[in-house]
Amino acid sequence: MRSETERGTPGCNRDSRDNVHIRDLFSLEGRVAVVTGGAGRYGRQISQALAEAGAIVIIASRDLARCAGVARTLRECGLDTHAMPLDLTVDASVKGLAVQITKTWGRLDILFNNAVTISTGPFDQYTLGEWERVMECNSVGLFRACHVFGDLMIQQKSGSIVNVASIYGVVSPDFKVYDEHLEMTSPPSYAFAKGGMVQLTRYLAVHFARYGVRVNCLSPGGLYSPQMPEDFVSNYCARTPLGRMAGPNDIKGAAVFLASDASAYITGHNLVVDGGYTAL
Repeated sequence: MRSETERGTPGCNRDSRDNVHIRDLFSLEGRVAVVTGGAGRYGRQISQALAEAGAIVIIASRDLARCAGVARTLRECGLDTHAMPLDLTVDASVKGLAVQITKTWGRLDILFNNAVTISTGPFDQYTLGEWERVMECNSVGLFRACHVFGDLMIQQKSGSIVNVASIYGVVSPDFKVYDEHLEMTSPPSYAFAKGGMVQLTRYLAVHFARYGVRVNCLSPGGLYSPQMPEDFVSNYCARTPLGRMAGPNDIKGAAVFLASDASAYITGHNLVVDGGYTAL
C-alpha cells in the first residue's frame, strides 16, 4: 500500500491518474475544439494540429467560404473538421455558435482565440477611428468569446482556452527589421491588444481555475510567407537566434501541448514560440 505522501494530500491532489502514457497525454481524441480565425495562416496550422491529434475541429470566422475550403481540404486527409460562421463583433453570432455546438456535440473542450483584425501603419498616421474598428474584434470580441464559450466549459467543469497573442505582446517591434517596408510594421493597436491578451490570460486563468478550466497564451513569432519581401525576411532571420522565421509545423506542437492533458498542470502561462527572438 502506498503511503499518504506517495498518494498526495487527501482532498488536495485531484489528479488521481497514475502512469498515463505520454501518447495519451497529448491525445485529443473525441474532444471538440473551436479555432476562431481558423482559416488564416496561424489558424490553419492550429486547426490541422488539433485535428491530427484526434479532435473534432470547428473552423470559424466571418469568411465562411474560406473556412469551408480549409475544412474540406483537411477532411480529405481524414481529419474531422467543420466550417461554421462566426463574427466576434456580433453578440448573437457568438452565442449562436455556442448553441449550435451544444446541440451538435453536447460539449466544448478547447477554444483557440486566434481571430484578429489587422490594420497597418505607424503611430503618427494611425487614426482614432481605425483604433476603434480593430478593437471591436481584438479586444471586445476576445472578451465576448471567452465569456460565451467559457460558460460552456464552466458547465462541464473542464476545458482549455488558448489565446493566440504575439511576440509583439511581449516586446516592441524592432523597426530596423522592417527597413523601408513600414507598411508591414506591427501597428500600435496590435501591440496594445496582444499585450492586453497576455494579461487577460493570467486574470482568466485564476478566475476559471475553480471550474477546472485552464487558460493559457501562445505567442508566436513571424510566420514565413513567400509573399514577404526578401530583404524583410533576411533582416528578420538575422535578428532571430535560430536564424529563420516560423515554418508550417512550428506552431503545431505548442498548440496541441496547451490544448491537451500534457499541460494539465499549466495555467496562466504565455508560451512564446519565436526561435529566440524575444530572448535578445
